[in-house]
Amino acid sequence: MATMKVHGNPFSMAAMRVTAVLYEKDLDFQFINIDMKNGEHKKEPFISLNPFGQVPAFEDGDLKLFESRAITKYIADAYAEKGTELIIKNDPKKMAIIGLWLEVEAHQYEQPAAKLARELHFMPLFFGIPSNPKVVEENEAKLSVVLGIYEKRLSESKYLGGECFTLADLHHLPTLHFLMMTPAKKLFELLPRVSAWVADISARPAWLKVIAMLKN
Repeated sequence: MATMKVHGNPFSMAAMRVTAVLYEKDLDFQFINIDMKNGEHKKEPFISLNPFGQVPAFEDGDLKLFESRAITKYIADAYAEKGTELIIKNDPKKMAIIGLWLEVEAHQYEQPAAKLARELHFMPLFFGIPSNPKVVEENEAKLSVVLGIYEKRLSESKYLGGECFTLADLHHLPTLHFLMMTPAKKLFELLPRVSAWVADISARPAWLKVIAMLKN
């Protein structure tokens, strides 16, 4: 079987989402580093893999995909029998609940969380640009609302999608990692169930392998 390929950058939150799934599934893959600083993601040969010029891109044999959440869902489904069971294939109701929280992450959580990660971590650290207080305040307020809903959900089940760790939890890990290094960490620490959930999923061995890639 040909080794799967992930074309991305270790610091890309979207690429981290894909490598996290591959490590959870204990699958072999080749990580091809894309030099984004020099615009490698905006020209050939990368642009033929993702016409939008954004990382990651993914190859599994003759299958080529882009958009990280589409990639993770493919891997979780195609390799369901390998490693951690990240979806529940034979129970439509349980899978519907997981699907619900996948949608919540993508459409409610991701926007304020990613904006805060950019403002509070990436812009100051990598570009020397100070955070915009108005953007930070606005998105902290939005994220607080989402996390309040998470706190209630996590009083009903151990994880967002149910009693087992699934894609619905995993998709949060990249933004969580960077937000925990910023003042936005307080938003999570104020909520005991959310705080415990963050500590739990952030300590998973597969995720620690993703973090190790940042140091290589």
